[in-house]
Amino acid sequence: MSPGRVKLPSQTAALAGIPAGVQAAGPWSGRRQLFVRFADEAETATLYTAEALKSELKRLAARSRYHSIAIGGRDPLAEWEYLAATFNEGAPLPVMLDHAGQRPEALEPLLPVLALVQVDVDGTEADLELERACTSLTLAARKHVKHALVIAPASETSDALLLRIVEQAGVASEETEIIVHPTAESIADPDRRWILWLERASQVHGDVRVVPRLPAPTGMR
Repeated sequence: MSPGRVKLPSQTAALAGIPAGVQAAGPWSGRRQLFVRFADEAETATLYTAEALKSELKRLAARSRYHSIAIGGRDPLAEWEYLAATFNEGAPLPVMLDHAGQRPEALEPLLPVLALVQVDVDGTEADLELERACTSLTLAARKHVKHALVIAPASETSDALLLRIVEQAGVASEETEIIVHPTAESIADPDRRWILWLERASQVHGDVRVVPRLPAPTGMR
């Protein structure tokens, strides 16, 4: 917690709104969702109690048709008690958690209310960070919750490192869906980089896809 930042009760959280949008990444890419976004410190935030968020999600879901609810933003599992209080009696739509996979101990108690656990990496993570991300996938698999690893490769991430990440995720759970979102520039490269890489990755894990990512603001997170 930064100096001067007030720690809120677990039943209240600072959210950057509950916007509607199109999921930009992962297995539910292209789906219309309601986004529950925990606010970064620089963002304008609104305080919601768990009960208020629950009521607002029900109201919005009744007014229009959405595929699901996406939980994301700033370190959402830091607020796992708040999320548990919000969704402990269910939700009006399937709920996905979009996060970096760095708090597996906080993920475990939330698994009963989640329909999708989405872990995001870019290939610059330290070994311990990748280990925690893979532990999150393993926990989801044990509870039979749909889970995915989404890789948006950083410019310095090598193809060999990407293959190693795919291998680690496959060891964590054979059921992991792995979706790689290259930049538009790299996927249009005439040297067939991604076609050749995908051929190699498919020998490592049975469910790997290379898919262009939707640009903002069409795709939100």
